Amino acid sequence: MQVQALTLGPLDTNTYLVIDEKANECLIIDPADAAQTIADEILAQNLTPIAMIATHGHYDHIMAAGELQLNFDLPFMIHTRDEFLVKELNQRASRWLKRSVKLQPPKITSFLKDGQIIELGETALKVLHTPGHTPGGICLVDEKDKVVFTGDTLFADAVGRTDLPYSSTADLSASLKKLKKSCQDFRGYPGHGREFIVA
Repeated sequence: MQVQALTLGPLDTNTYLVIDEKANECLIIDPADAAQTIADEILAQNLTPIAMIATHGHYDHIMAAGELQLNFDLPFMIHTRDEFLVKELNQRASRWLKRSVKLQPPKITSFLKDGQIIELGETALKVLHTPGHTPGGICLVDEKDKVVFTGDTLFADAVGRTDLPYSSTADLSASLKKLKKSCQDFRGYPGHGREFIVA
């Protein structure tokens, strides 16, 4: 498995291409923004994208999803408890960015479940439901290579914010314990900022 990061959008959100080099296939984790930039990178490497996965439904993690879905006919997967954020993509993006945003929201093709395995070649990513920052936040765990995509649950020097109406400090605390128990010393790829080691 190879991981490539693209930092995109107004909040410098990390989009990850998880690549199976044998098959030249990839997963797109958190298609943040600049769909053409993501598509150009995929095409430049002669990769075939097979799915998009959102670690949660905040607009800055899914702004490119709809356009990429149209371009590549891709499945889009997210936890069911964040469906409301996807449906309200344009309203929420417009409110936070203080300008009119009119994007094509992605069509959710399947809902992620805790413990679900997503396969890419020889790589198996396990879905870990980690609510708190949002109700449907997830992390993706590669136990073989000791890698975890933490979304906005955990960062190198901080944890996810919980001051939003649908956030929960108690849920985030429980999720962090679950994450750290499962992924001690794993390499973490967060939704924003630099890579880190889960401690």
